Amino acid sequence: MTASCLYAGTVMHRRFKPREHRLRYRVFWALLDLDEIPALGKTLRFFSHERFNLFGFYNADHGDGSAIPLRTQVERHLDAAGLTLDGGRIRLLCMPRILGFVFNPISVYYCYHRDGALTALLYQVHNTFGERHTYLIPVENGADKALAQRCLKAFYVSPFMDMEIAYGFRVQLPAERIALVIEGSDATGPVITASLAGTRHALTDAVLLRKFFAFPLMTLKVVAGIHWEALKLWIKGMRLRPRPPAPATLTVVPHQNLPPSVYGGRHV
Repeated sequence: MTASCLYAGTVMHRRFKPREHRLRYRVFWALLDLDEIPALGKTLRFFSHERFNLFGFYNADHGDGSAIPLRTQVERHLDAAGLTLDGGRIRLLCMPRILGFVFNPISVYYCYHRDGALTALLYQVHNTFGERHTYLIPVENGADKALAQRCLKAFYVSPFMDMEIAYGFRVQLPAERIALVIEGSDATGPVITASLAGTRHALTDAVLLRKFFAFPLMTLKVVAGIHWEALKLWIKGMRLRPRPPAPATLTVVPHQNLPPSVYGGRHV
């Protein structure tokens, strides 16, 4: 039995200022053990690794986009941050390619030590300008079911949002259900809340086929939905913020040491 699986559920966003705005979409994700991906591509009829299929996974869609194996990339980042997995599992929550296309607004790497303890989470964010950035946040004292983390925004995502934002992450770790809530706040209070939540399904050909028809062309709809919501924000009077260059290296947040005074003292 593989550790890899699917989660089907919803994505929700709520903006609080300067204009109120909400959205909700049905989606699904794959939770893939990095060590299992090559074998999954050989044993599943509708899922392939590094080649076209109904569903697919290409290494270059993730990490730094290079030919370096994803596990090696993640382990190097952890080593640089003084963390080690000692061969433990790395599981990636992401949308797969569907008919050759994918766009992941956010992907999450759950990094476990060999003894089973969760060591760190990596949040990789893509924007619609072809850029990507990763936040590495260590997990202190392990975590069994849920945890909370925080960091400062370092990467331009929405063209309607300022850079002076503190992020708070509330994470329900993968089990029968999975959830991630991201809260963005500035000096005057909450700006946005984004969440994803889903229920576990086995990763089999029968389930993949059902998801294909239940969520047709999902990854294309994600991009179309982003631009449709952006148009609605523009109509509501939101205007574009300047886009700074993407950071050259990933953001490492050691020991959750943001001072309490960050953005009005709000612990996000």
